[in-house]
Amino acid sequence: MTLNPAKMQLISGFIDTYLRLNKIEKEKFQTELGTLITEEKEEVMQIVTSWMEEGIERGIERGIERGIEREKNLIFRQINRKFGEIDLELATKIRSLNIEILESLGEAIFDLDTVADLQQWLDNL
Repeated sequence: MTLNPAKMQLISGFIDTYLRLNKIEKEKFQTELGTLITEEKEEVMQIVTSWMEEGIERGIERGIERGIEREKNLIFRQINRKFGEIDLELATKIRSLNIEILESLGEAIFDLDTVADLQQWLDNL
């Protein structure tokens, strides 16, 4: 039962999408896994390991995305507190900034006095 990485990913994706296990099913899976011979266990565990790695990667990506979204929200709260509500076009422009520029804006906000200053800062990027 030697599987290439593409087949393992296909199986993992299928399991992840269609075969979500509840607590009892997970326990049964572990019991069944215990009955396999060593070679079969290693093959199954390769699938499970790649499945877990993919889950970890997704979790990290979601964590990063949430962090960026929190930072954007913080910047908008700072902007709204300092300048009041800004127009949609300017808000859209700020939302499209990458994390490094957002961090710079978060620092620069203290040096900006008007919405025009904010617009100029963005135009100078």
